[in-house]
Amino acid sequence: MLQKISTDKAPAAIGPYSQAIVANGMLFASGQIPINPATGNVEGDDIIAQTELVCKNIGALLAEAGTDYTRVVKTGCFLADMGDFAAFNEVYAKYFTEKPARSCVAVKTLPKNVLCEIEVIAAV
Repeated sequence: MLQKISTDKAPAAIGPYSQAIVANGMLFASGQIPINPATGNVEGDDIIAQTELVCKNIGALLAEAGTDYTRVVKTGCFLADMGDFAAFNEVYAKYFTEKPARSCVAVKTLPKNVLCEIEVIAAV
């Protein structure tokens, strides 16, 4: 059985998808971008501020599913500019302390022209 995870503490889905799904004891979270869930607006002018907000949004989804950052097993990270890699990693490392498996790629464009997006898979 699939369980949809939804919280107003993370941005609402802006398309035909769920914020996250739990299946077989695993959380599959949709990619999070730096949208303030209270306003629906993109916030942060640089990679550090945007990554902080993305990580907070991920934390809200993890909490809603009854899990946390220590149980994240895989992340997918998308950057608008690989030149932001070092600064992105500084923020990322504060949240993903258990060092889950990860891929990180630069992409041509992200939704709403943000600087980063992160998706996670976590044990529940």
